[in-house]
Amino acid sequence: MQNRSAQKIEKRLIQVGHLEGVSYLLLLGVAMPLKYLFHWPPAVTYIGGIHGVLFVAFSLLILFMLIKKQLTFSQAVWSLLLSFLPFGTFFLEKSVLRR
Repeated sequence: MQNRSAQKIEKRLIQVGHLEGVSYLLLLGVAMPLKYLFHWPPAVTYIGGIHGVLFVAFSLLILFMLIKKQLTFSQAVWSLLLSFLPFGTFFLEKSVLRR
């Protein structure tokens, strides 16, 4: 059984993962069409910046959990790989974190 601190960190990883996933979908589904179809590049700048911050936070949480031995190396790699797939981080809890 995980202690309370480990559960909080795992919950935070899932929350940040979902936010990162939403920002990725917004980047691909909203900002990119705005840039290329409607010639409005600032959409990618703003949404891309938000996505970048969330991606770094997500990656750092994975690294933190790996260092604290709350994730195995393979779980950390799969978690990071899921962040590169659209809708990938929404499956983080079911596919990686549930042991």
